[in-house]
Amino acid sequence: MALQYGIAEFYDQSSGLWEVIWGHHMHHGFYDPSSNVSASDHRAAQIRMIEESLRFAGITGSYFLSISDLSEESLQPWEKKLLNRICNAYYLPEWCSTSDYVKLLQSLSLLDVKAADWSEHVVPFWPVVIRSAFTWKGFVSLLRSGLNTIKGALVMPLMIQAYQKSVIKFAIITCRKPE
Repeated sequence: MALQYGIAEFYDQSSGLWEVIWGHHMHHGFYDPSSNVSASDHRAAQIRMIEESLRFAGITGSYFLSISDLSEESLQPWEKKLLNRICNAYYLPEWCSTSDYVKLLQSLSLLDVKAADWSEHVVPFWPVVIRSAFTWKGFVSLLRSGLNTIKGALVMPLMIQAYQKSVIKFAIITCRKPE
């Protein structure tokens, strides 16, 4: 229940800021409000989010997912510590690789599942996000949004560090819903 509460509180506090500054926001997964969500259920919530998005769309066609993913290599203790700090700030599950996401989408009977490293297109986002916090609008919005959002903002440089040290990368996955 603590994970579910943490995610809900993080979204409640930070969504307004994201919408004011950037106009959109990200999602961790799709949760049933009455359920107890454990860390192991977090991945199931992500799967459910994909399934519900596809069901809601109700159409066949192509879909695009943008993900932050784990390097395919085993992690050193310092790398695990870095990722844990990021996960704790953003209420993320354990990281997984692009190949794990591809297998997940294939298990949902999606077709033509393809992945590509999209890091060069995503990496410029983080410095822009950090700079936006130093604008008057960003600073005031950040202060109003609450402690969890401030904690998340302070961890943003760790995303850059994790990428620069090849601990994470950013991928895009395309797939097609069957007719």
